[in-house]
Amino acid sequence: MAAAAVMSALLLRPLGRPSARSLLGRAGVATGGPRGRGGLRRSQVLRKSPKRGVALSAGSFLVYEASKLVSGFAEVHASFKVAEVIEQADYLYGSGETEKLYRLLVQHKNSEDAELLWRLARASRDLAQLSSTSAEEKRQLVYEALEYAKKALEKNESNFAAHKWYAICISDVGDYEGIKVKIANAFVIKEHFQRAIELNPKDATSIHLMGIWCYSFAEMPWYQRKIAAMLFATPPTSTYQEALRYFHMAEEADPNFYSKNLLFLGKAYLKLNNKKMALLWLSKAKDYPAHTEEDKQDHTQTPKKSSILVTASGYSGRNVLLIKNCSFFFKMFLWC
Repeated sequence: MAAAAVMSALLLRPLGRPSARSLLGRAGVATGGPRGRGGLRRSQVLRKSPKRGVALSAGSFLVYEASKLVSGFAEVHASFKVAEVIEQADYLYGSGETEKLYRLLVQHKNSEDAELLWRLARASRDLAQLSSTSAEEKRQLVYEALEYAKKALEKNESNFAAHKWYAICISDVGDYEGIKVKIANAFVIKEHFQRAIELNPKDATSIHLMGIWCYSFAEMPWYQRKIAAMLFATPPTSTYQEALRYFHMAEEADPNFYSKNLLFLGKAYLKLNNKKMALLWLSKAKDYPAHTEEDKQDHTQTPKKSSILVTASGYSGRNVLLIKNCSFFFKMFLWC
C-alpha cells in the first residue's frame, strides 16, 4: 500500500516536486511533529529509528524508480517527436519545398539525432543552391551545412547518409578554400563515399557520387596534374573506366533514378570513344522527365538528338562542348 501511495503521489501531483516528507506522510509513515499520522510520539520514532530508516530507504528507492519511469516516458515522447519531424521533412523534400524544409529542420539544429542532422545539412545545402540565394547567404549556408553533417557523423558513425552528406558538404566548402585544400579534401571525400557505400551498398546516390569523383580526376588536365603533384606526393587519380563502373553500379542499384547518372554514363562512353553506347545513354538523359531544377539543368547539358547523332558519328574533343564539363554535381572538382 505504501508503494502504491508513493507512485500515485508521483504520477498524479500536478505541480512541483513532492518532498520525501510529504510522500512518506501520504504513505502512512511518521514524519515529525508531536504525533505522526501513524500515531507515534517523537520519542517512539527515535527509539524505532531502524524501521524509520528502512521506510525512508524504501521511499527514496520508489522516488528513484518513479523518476526513471517518467524519464522513460519523456524519451519515448521525444523519439515520437523526432519521427514526426522526419516524416514531415521527407514529405517537404519530396515536394521540392526547400525553404519550408529548412525552416522546419533548423528549429532542431541542436538535436542529438543523426537522422535529423544530416537532413538539416542537406536542406541547408539545397537552400544554398537556389538562384534566389545571395552569394553571402550561400557561403554561410555551405559552411552551416558542413557543421550539421559533421555533427550527424559524430552522433552516429554508422549512418551511411551522414557519411554521404559530410563528403558532399566538404566538397562544397572546397569552393571557398583554394586549390590545395580542394585536393587535400578529395582524399577525405573519397573515403567517406566509400564508407557510405560499405554501410549501404544499395544507395545509388552514394555510388553515383563516387563515379563523379572518379570522372573528375580522370579528366584533370596534365598541367593541373603537375600542380597537384607539386602539392602532394601522390595526388588523387582515377580513370574513365572506373567512373563508368560506378555509374553502372548506381544504375543497377536503382534503375533510372537520376538524370545526371544517365548523362555521365553517356559522357564516360564518349571519353572512351564508344559512340554507340554514348548515344544510348545520352538519349536516355535527354528523354528523362524534368522533375527538379537539376533535371532541367541536365537537359541543357545534354545535346539534342540530332547533335548526339553528329557526336556519335564523328566524336572529337570539340564535340564534347555540347555537354559542357563545367557543370559537375561537385563544383569542388571543377578543373576548367
